[in-house]
Amino acid sequence: MSGFIQSDDRRQVTLFPEQLDDYIAEDNSVRVIDVFVDDLDLSGLGFKTHSEKTGRPAYHPTILLKLYVYGYLNRVQSSRRLEREAHRNVELMWLTGRLAPDFKTIADFRKNNGVAIRLVCREFIMLCKKLNLFADAFVAIDGSKFKAVNNRDRNFTKAKMQRRLQQIDESIARYLGQIASADRQEAAVATENTQRLEDKITALKTEMARLKKLEGQMHHAPDHQISLTDPDARSMKTRGTGIVGYNVQTAVAVEHHLIVAHEVTNTGSDRHQLYHMAQHAKAAIGSETLEVVADRGYFTSEEILACEQSQITTYLPKPQTSGSTKKGLFSKRDFIYHAEDNEYTCPAGERLIWRFETQEKGLTLHKYWSSHCPTCPIKAQCTTGTYRRVTRWEHEAVLEEAAARLEREPERMRTRRATVEHPFGTLKFWMGYTHFQMKTLKHVGTEMSLHVLAYNVKRVLSILGVKPLLQALQT
Repeated sequence: MSGFIQSDDRRQVTLFPEQLDDYIAEDNSVRVIDVFVDDLDLSGLGFKTHSEKTGRPAYHPTILLKLYVYGYLNRVQSSRRLEREAHRNVELMWLTGRLAPDFKTIADFRKNNGVAIRLVCREFIMLCKKLNLFADAFVAIDGSKFKAVNNRDRNFTKAKMQRRLQQIDESIARYLGQIASADRQEAAVATENTQRLEDKITALKTEMARLKKLEGQMHHAPDHQISLTDPDARSMKTRGTGIVGYNVQTAVAVEHHLIVAHEVTNTGSDRHQLYHMAQHAKAAIGSETLEVVADRGYFTSEEILACEQSQITTYLPKPQTSGSTKKGLFSKRDFIYHAEDNEYTCPAGERLIWRFETQEKGLTLHKYWSSHCPTCPIKAQCTTGTYRRVTRWEHEAVLEEAAARLEREPERMRTRRATVEHPFGTLKFWMGYTHFQMKTLKHVGTEMSLHVLAYNVKRVLSILGVKPLLQALQT
């Protein structure tokens, strides 16, 4: 191969071996992982490892944590793959000092240190705060569904169970009909077909008995749902189809797209997550006030009020679910409220005066209507009843102010989409668009914390660069 750059002879012995540090560039991100983990007080965070029963010492938590942070940063999440990389990856050899734990040790560390790993994720958020990356105190909140290990066929809801039992009944009836038809055939053929069909019926009856047993367990579950592989996974609606998985909530800083707070839930709805996630984000940022933008799936009157009372300014649209609008009638938006008189004006120009106060679902509501409804010329466009009654919550002014705020700044919703969709897309891409590797809510939360930590590390490296971040860690 003359005329080309020549490689070294593999059998050549070197008298002066190069240092392992020579293979790692000064601006390599692995140096950030090394300094960040070394600066952590791992015992204070609650990390623990166990010595082997044979008496062999355990690996220090620093080594295993570095291994995991590196793995998730480079889309290597499997404990078996991490074991292989520790034997052949020069960066990992440098990071761990050529230690190569077996996959069981690696997997057990993640399983047994869930709380501590979540605290490490929080420590990096505190570092970002120290670097003044959350100066604007403005976050976008959203949730996304992630698949669990549990297959859809091993998850049962009430409707799915009824549908499956009905299918089995129909199959048994069809096979019985085929048996009746087989009896009219020749004796040898009839016997063979009948035996085959009876075997199928026996298998279906066995399956029905299994499903009946599962149905009893399902009725005792709080949400009348059962998953066999991952007991905490739940069937959730998504666009186009449903999945069995978890609903991951995140609060993402608008300025730098860093994930300020996150939480894994097995509740498919986002409706009661706004205040909870906003409080987590506010505490992480350490600001007295916070601005939050979310989509209409988070709209709940009590949640918006709780945010207002905690100095959290919300931007989210109200769902248009009026039954009157669907019937082609005037909606509540067509009635104008006058706070000074505590009354409404209807589209016909009549006054709807306050009538009484009532309690519904723990909310204090006020009722308004006009005495002119029966003779109103446009009543057919307003109500099918005798009177058109308007209901007003005692804190309705908070909702009206939130709506007016969004009307003044509609660009906030565009900001929300540009901010919060990116982290979810990135995380799912890193996961390979597949499911979580761990089971149960507790362990899935640990796995997501590692994903979030890796995402935030990569974002800060992109924003600041390796050397400035190293300088910040070392000061």
